[in-house]
Amino acid sequence: GTAGKLASGKCPKTENLDEALAKVEKSNHWKTSAFKNHGKILNYWLMKSEPESRMEKGVDVKFSIEDLKAQPKQTACWDGVRNYQARNFLRTMKVEDEAFFYHSNCKQPGIVGLVKIVKEAYPDYTQFEKNNPHYDPSSKEDNPKWSMVDVQFVRMMKRFISLAELKAYHQAHRVTGGPLKNMALFIHQRLSVQPLTQEEFDFILSLEEMEPN
Repeated sequence: GTAGKLASGKCPKTENLDEALAKVEKSNHWKTSAFKNHGKILNYWLMKSEPESRMEKGVDVKFSIEDLKAQPKQTACWDGVRNYQARNFLRTMKVEDEAFFYHSNCKQPGIVGLVKIVKEAYPDYTQFEKNNPHYDPSSKEDNPKWSMVDVQFVRMMKRFISLAELKAYHQAHRVTGGPLKNMALFIHQRLSVQPLTQEEFDFILSLEEMEPN
């Protein structure tokens, strides 16, 4: 199950949340590559969301990059992540980190655009909403299990970069030792939030200038 955010667009006001989040455990054995950018250490991510309507408990979980662009300030909360590893990645994200917006579970999966993180992890309010498909009765308000971040639209890719194209490079790079040889998209397929190394991120950006192979 890929979890995107719900298209409610209602991100709660959470400025005065307590510091509980500050204490959450840091991502375990994953070492995401961090690199300097304007003197800041940035991480790079791939975030999957479903662009086609799919009903879950009577709610449409569709959230495409067009839906993000239509939000006020082109910003939305990335709710609905219910996998511990993906959640841990959300919790390590920093403001200004960049991510590819990936359309999944659709006829043409692939990378459609770029977003940036504009608010670091805070409790995902959907875990407490009984009528929400992502409701988690085992999560307690004083110790929330699930987190979300806010993302803002940066730009569309200059061209759509399909899963099939990325897979072809991944398979070739496994032989040649190229940049996508260990890309999480193929090693940890089920994760809806995945880290990218700077090498992977830069290589994928370079594909924009090339004809699809």
